[in-house]
Amino acid sequence: MISFLIGKIINKENNKICVLTASGVGYEINLPTFLFLELKNNQEVQIPVYLAVRENSQDLYGFKDLAQKDLFLKFLDVNGIGPKSALHLLSLGTVAEISGAIARGDVEYLTKVSGVGKKTAERIVVELKNKVSALGGSASGGQSSELAGTALGEVVDALVSLGYSKEEARETVKSLDSKDKTSEELLKLAFKVLSK
Repeated sequence: MISFLIGKIINKENNKICVLTASGVGYEINLPTFLFLELKNNQEVQIPVYLAVRENSQDLYGFKDLAQKDLFLKFLDVNGIGPKSALHLLSLGTVAEISGAIARGDVEYLTKVSGVGKKTAERIVVELKNKVSALGGSASGGQSSELAGTALGEVVDALVSLGYSKEEARETVKSLDSKDKTSEELLKLAFKVLSK
């Protein structure tokens, strides 16, 4: 089982990165949106991963840290949540923010993710409420300083990958004040606008 990768990012698109390891093997890794926006091409990374093996595919999912991976694995324990839905749930915020939402039973927060309806969100709350208190992941934000145009484009792509229409994503992004803001900060603002 592959559980950790060290290497250089050689490609980055559609919430996936390709990491080239020292052994010369490139691994495609699916990432939560905030982490995808934070990472850059040619950046050296050390990334915890989870290998999902299915009958017709083997997919790697990557995480910011072990706390995020732990929350991902807890989501997989919930009936009806697969790796893709679990990854989308991680895109809602930091481990602390998501754990807090689950602990206080905030079903509405969890249903912002495409593919997670009210019943599934309620199931997550019921099954994980007592388990998330042990997770306290750091709430540190990204250190990136992209140009506003690139950042806005990445936010549109991120929203589309989470299930919003391209039109809705573009209109939302147009309404944001992008001055001196990273992609991660803009995405948080976009979620606030979309949840109104």
